[in-house]
Amino acid sequence: MWHELWIALALLLILEGVIPFLSPDGLRRALVAMHQLSDSQLRFAGLTSMLLGVVLLYVINR
Repeated sequence: MWHELWIALALLLILEGVIPFLSPDGLRRALVAMHQLSDSQLRFAGLTSMLLGVVLLYVINR
C-alpha cells in the first residue's frame, strides 16, 4: 500500500509540474484569476475536484 501511495504522490508532482513548465504565463494568469474568486467559489471548485476524483477512482477500480 505504501508503495502505491508514493507512486501516486510522484505522479501528482509530475502532473502539477506540467503546466508551469509548458506555460508559466498561463499559470500566472490562472492564479490571478483564482485570487479574485470568493472563498465559497474556491471551496466549490475544491469539492467538485474531490468528487470527480472519487468517481474516477470508483470507475477505474470497478
